[in-house]
Amino acid sequence: MDLHQDLQRRVAIDRVEPEVDGGRFAIKRILGDTLTVSADIVCDGHDELECRLLVRHGSTGQWRAEPMTCVGNDRWQAAFTVDALGSWHTMVTARVDSFATWKRDLRKRHEAGEDLTAELAAGSELVAEATHRASPAPAEEMHRLAAQLRSDTTLQVAESPRLAELMTTHADRRDETRLEQARPVWVDRPLARASSWYELFPRSWGRLPGRHATFAELAERLDYVAELGFNVLYLPPIHPIGLAFRKGRNNALTAGPADVGSPWAIGSAEGGHTAIHPQLGSFDDFEAFRQRAESLGMELALDFALQCSPDHPWVREHPEWFRWRSDGTIRYAENPPKKYQDIVPLDFGCDAWKSLWQALEEVVRFWVERGVRIFRVDNPHTKPFAFWEWLIGSIHRTHPDVLFLSEAFTRPKTMYRLAKLGFTQSYTYFTWRVEKQELAEYFEEVTQPPVAEFFRPNFWPNTPDILHATLQEGGRPMFITRLVLASMSVGSWGIYGPAFELLEATPREPGSEEYLDSEKYEIKAWKLDAPESLGPMIARINQLRRDEPALATAAPPLIEQIDHPQLLAWSRFDPASGNRLLVVVCLQPEAEATGTLALDLKRLGLPLTTDIVAKELLTGAVEAWPAGKARVVLGPEQPAAIYRLTAALSDEEDPASR
Repeated sequence: MDLHQDLQRRVAIDRVEPEVDGGRFAIKRILGDTLTVSADIVCDGHDELECRLLVRHGSTGQWRAEPMTCVGNDRWQAAFTVDALGSWHTMVTARVDSFATWKRDLRKRHEAGEDLTAELAAGSELVAEATHRASPAPAEEMHRLAAQLRSDTTLQVAESPRLAELMTTHADRRDETRLEQARPVWVDRPLARASSWYELFPRSWGRLPGRHATFAELAERLDYVAELGFNVLYLPPIHPIGLAFRKGRNNALTAGPADVGSPWAIGSAEGGHTAIHPQLGSFDDFEAFRQRAESLGMELALDFALQCSPDHPWVREHPEWFRWRSDGTIRYAENPPKKYQDIVPLDFGCDAWKSLWQALEEVVRFWVERGVRIFRVDNPHTKPFAFWEWLIGSIHRTHPDVLFLSEAFTRPKTMYRLAKLGFTQSYTYFTWRVEKQELAEYFEEVTQPPVAEFFRPNFWPNTPDILHATLQEGGRPMFITRLVLASMSVGSWGIYGPAFELLEATPREPGSEEYLDSEKYEIKAWKLDAPESLGPMIARINQLRRDEPALATAAPPLIEQIDHPQLLAWSRFDPASGNRLLVVVCLQPEAEATGTLALDLKRLGLPLTTDIVAKELLTGAVEAWPAGKARVVLGPEQPAAIYRLTAALSDEEDPASR
């Protein structure tokens, strides 16, 4: 930047919001959102400023300008609608507006009764000077207005909207202050913000218990998942499974002839990441299954696991992509003390890293070309940050509708970095948050700025790898508590089923979070019509998530006061629709808990002196809560309550009173 030109800039721009790390990473929004950008903008002296928000879709092309308005204390803001998927950029600019300053002072002199001859001449010169930046037609109009200004003692010309428009359009912006770096914005489709995930192992959904299922058989049984109300159907890897070092039941080191192995041990003689397990069917079967899921309102998500079995074709074709011991054997995966002898990791630091990266990109594109638009990524925190920024950016340049879920149970700052690099959603530590205070703090951390500008949490009460102690010990009431905590607090949630709805809770051994007889290593026979199933409640929960705007728009949870240590209460409020929900859960539901609730009515936009009508949406019960205060009783029979809140109508407003 030219130093002299920089010194001529009198305007400073500070505290731009929203932004992530000074514009290094994109903030995230959803198609159709209104994005409000604000900044502190100051100048020496008392001149008027013109502040603008420049906006463009994509990395090139024409900027469009939105005028910014001062909302007080030198804080300026402007808003616009993100009406296209993909990459956007914003830029705040500001300049001293000499014409507006002249016009303001002219009005003051006029009101003081001063002679305006010299000031009108000065204004005429300002307009005349601006004609040099205009094309012939507007320049001619501005010349006429400049002449009229010299005798404009009533200020009719000086304050005309047309003159202001012309002077803004043809302003001298050579000394305009701009941010050094445009602020990026990434815009996703609505499913990125609010989604309900159901994970299942296709091979367990056959007609005959214990026999490996096909895509066709699973397609026939998808009505079950659709009736539960989920809109994302997530499958663990569907590729051929290796034979070398295949794990047996319960992760046994030695597999028997009937053992099916772990789907994450990807690759065999039948192919690798772009092949389908032959017992599941053909690509035509896969396409028919995918279309069947979509016809039922569910989008397919595939697992993207960047690892191989020792039998994977890449081990033979590209040995340079793997780590080898000095004795010539390939190095298998470890997460001490865990050992994964059936999996060999890819070496992202190898000399042939470029060809490896390109091969992995081709895998994603292979499935994108077959209609897949959602990928759950296995353990991304064990691969280079630079790889993910490159890969996701490359896919998004041609397919901005593709979503990536990060399965990175690691340090929080690492999880956040992956989200900044482009992951759409992220697994979280929700599963291990069990106490009232830590849950409340975690809800707020992951749903409020600054984290919420780039991180979208996806809450799971269980996964095939995680059977938390609360579920092992708490029985049906605890399953309901964790179900409501996950589904009612954030925009996206998921379960590993049918294990969750069928209350599967037996660990492999005491102190373990692994399931006994884990489906990762064997084919299960699930009794989907079991009378104890939580299926009907899950279906009701997902229906509420669709019907209640405060849930459908992923309004952040607002912690409410309730005076029992095992009762957690939070509200969600959508100002656009006026929809307000309150959720209360018992965190130790084996015993009854009674608490006094005190709603923050002002924050909810409710009158402070009127009764609040609370309709419990799981039972249908209706209560009147004076001034937002209520007694709530939860326990084994009802571990959670979900209320829709409205203000009671006065006699004049209530039609029934007439």
